[in-house]
Amino acid sequence: MKKKYSIIIGVFLSLICTLIVIIFGSTYTIKESLPNYVTRIDEIEILIENNAVEIADERLEDGILYLTLRSVHKGKSYVDIDCPQDMTFYHTVYVHSFGVITYDTFLGRSTGSRVIPIFITLYLALVLFSRISIYRNDIKENMYRYKNVKNIGLIIYLSSLVIGQALSVFSDGGILKIAKDILDSVSTFSFIALPIAFIVFVFVSISNIILMRKEGRNWRNMLGFFLGLIVCVCTVIPNLLNDNLQQTTLVDIHNEQGIAMYIQMLIEAVIFAGVTYLECILIGTVILGIKAAKRIPSFDKDYIMILGCQINSDGTLTPLLKGRTDRAIEFAKMQEKSGGKKVIFVPSGGKGDDEVIAEGKAIHNYLIENGIPEGRILTEDKSVSTFENLKYSMELIRKHTNAQEPKIAFSTTNYHVFRAGIFATEQGIKAEGIGSKTKQYFFINAFVREFIATLVSEKKSHIKVMAVMLFIMFSSVATVYLCNIR
Repeated sequence: MKKKYSIIIGVFLSLICTLIVIIFGSTYTIKESLPNYVTRIDEIEILIENNAVEIADERLEDGILYLTLRSVHKGKSYVDIDCPQDMTFYHTVYVHSFGVITYDTFLGRSTGSRVIPIFITLYLALVLFSRISIYRNDIKENMYRYKNVKNIGLIIYLSSLVIGQALSVFSDGGILKIAKDILDSVSTFSFIALPIAFIVFVFVSISNIILMRKEGRNWRNMLGFFLGLIVCVCTVIPNLLNDNLQQTTLVDIHNEQGIAMYIQMLIEAVIFAGVTYLECILIGTVILGIKAAKRIPSFDKDYIMILGCQINSDGTLTPLLKGRTDRAIEFAKMQEKSGGKKVIFVPSGGKGDDEVIAEGKAIHNYLIENGIPEGRILTEDKSVSTFENLKYSMELIRKHTNAQEPKIAFSTTNYHVFRAGIFATEQGIKAEGIGSKTKQYFFINAFVREFIATLVSEKKSHIKVMAVMLFIMFSSVATVYLCNIR
């Protein structure tokens, strides 16, 4: 579903809700359980102040008074039900434009308002279904795009919204109840998010310590630690803010008629909603990273690139690079066994200042040692980065083949598959990745790195989502404020 259709459907459903409320909202029935000693309707007295409404019907059934009111003019009325023995039941109703009556609060429930949460749930479900369809189409076209991460994150986020809204679909509290449900859902998230965030922070910190001990100390190896710390701090800030405001006399956050309470409410809601969304994007990054690492390319490949990395001082392959090469050999055997098609190996990597030979040549030698004939090896030995691995390897392949679109795979370490695929997509190279196993602590920083890259690459989309969330939170707080001051 395109964006314009989503907006049109949203407007259409809003108009239907409005029309239903206007058509049926000019009357409202108050249900009140009366004392057992009240057995006849003439034993009670009904008083209406300000006369914004009038009695359309009244009846007593099984001890319950059904009092139907009809709107007379715009305004606010108090409805008192006086019973014998000095017992009185108090009710408040508001009459809005078009004669719509709301009960108890300014934007409380009205006749017909039950359709509002139903239509909201339906709309969110349609948006979710649309996003799933977009994701499925995009992933079939090309897995290696940051927008796929964004789509998974949005699917997770929308799913939580649909579930939360579906749970309250049978409640009828009007617009105020919907606004409070939204604010309650984001505020109660802190009770779930804080322990999860703390556990993730501890786990990521341990992983980063191991990574730094194995691979050296630099800021890149601490990305996971920084992200975990930010999540924890953002989750705790609203609680700390509330505790401080509760103790200070400079700002009164208890006055429902003042603005301070609602500013605090908005800050908390925005922070929790933002953290929730970002965590969904992070989960999407993990899901797609694992999916890319575990995926087996189709067995129709003409070439398989082996992306180089650091080699040993004697020119042999490090365990990391050996794993990539072994995985490429394994895939070639799987493909040959499946359909008989032999693949040409493209080892890639130039010579670093501290390396005795080019990485591509070292991989070439290892392939020869493992029985791969010279005629099935096409060596690239100039690249100094993953981006250049793919670029220069593709240039060799184009010179080597007459096919306009040769079938290509690439082999790298599992945590690196998605990033390498992104680089291939950026260069217009259609290739499927295959990943070799490595230490798990590499994955954490890889996920964090791709998470940050997703935010940067799809920043316009994320800003739009954040703007929509800000609008919803602001509207919800404004609804609560409006009802409290009226």
